[in-house]
Amino acid sequence: MSILHELEAKTSMMPEEYKHLSTDALIKRAKRVKEKLGDRLFIPGHHYQKDEVIQFADATGDSLQLAKMSSQMSQAEYIVFCGVHFMAETADMLTRADQTVVLPDMRAGCSMADMADIKQAERAWEKLTAQFGDTIIPLTYVNSTAEIKAFVAERGGATVTSSNAKKVLQWAFNQKERILFLPDQHLGRNTAYDLGIPLEQMTVWDPISETLSSSGEEDKRMILWKGHCSVHEMFTIEHVRQLRESEPERKILVHPECTFDVVQASDQSGSTSTIIKSVREAAPGTKWAIGTEMNLVERIRHEHPEQDIVSLNPNMCPCVTMNRIDLPHFVWSLERIEAGSANNTIRVDKDVSSKAVQAIERMFEISS
Repeated sequence: MSILHELEAKTSMMPEEYKHLSTDALIKRAKRVKEKLGDRLFIPGHHYQKDEVIQFADATGDSLQLAKMSSQMSQAEYIVFCGVHFMAETADMLTRADQTVVLPDMRAGCSMADMADIKQAERAWEKLTAQFGDTIIPLTYVNSTAEIKAFVAERGGATVTSSNAKKVLQWAFNQKERILFLPDQHLGRNTAYDLGIPLEQMTVWDPISETLSSSGEEDKRMILWKGHCSVHEMFTIEHVRQLRESEPERKILVHPECTFDVVQASDQSGSTSTIIKSVREAAPGTKWAIGTEMNLVERIRHEHPEQDIVSLNPNMCPCVTMNRIDLPHFVWSLERIEAGSANNTIRVDKDVSSKAVQAIERMFEISS
């Protein structure tokens, strides 16, 4: 190995040669390694991944679903998680210690998860409990770091997904008067509103200024962390209005990470699995405008040619961080595993992991 390659390996930098390989060459090399490793390798691929990577996935799904599947692959020594960092963390926490989770590109993060770090959460908790006393229970969307999941578990809370958020919020309101919901304010607001909590009883915690957005705090039941999904905030009420005027017959279906006004103006909102199911079960010829990540919208369109499907935002781009997992990085990761020196491995601190898993397991118990 050259000095340059040694440096690249140590710093998790992909060698330049992979960037110059043709797509056909990369596909051929990926197939070879995958066939060689067989059951020793499991490749989960998130719904938002590029098709060039998804073609090699052993399973496609949302983050928690894929992490659970990874934990069930008893023969797999390596989990090459095609998603973003927090997803790979969850897979590491749910799999055995002798299994190795690899993220093909360590730059594949999540802007939403990054909007709540552990120091911010601890300061928020100190200030909020000083104001409200022992009346708050924290919940976190699974789109959060392992440390935030552990933070929630230590304080009696749980994780939530977009599929089970209503059930977990109902449980939480039976525990305490108020919920601190991290890190996505939109999922928290949309879910609480569906449960009958008026907007007047919701407030937003700004982790930068360390202040709440509104007065009359004693009446607040939902304390929403000021975080959001950069992709889903790109769908606006103006997109809805324009579509209603030009194609009133087209159904609008959005993810609950979209803003409140967009969700309220749409025909339906739901998790990724709900979006996929709704289109799959619809009558042929149904017209849809879907408000979620573009790679998924394109895949749904390809899989359902009998439907008329467009993006709610005609200028929408795929998730930038998710798309850092590309074919060159994927092949590089496979070949490093083949060479016996897996790179970009994800290891969550044992103490953090044990606490974070409690929050996940609590969610499983609530939603079962």
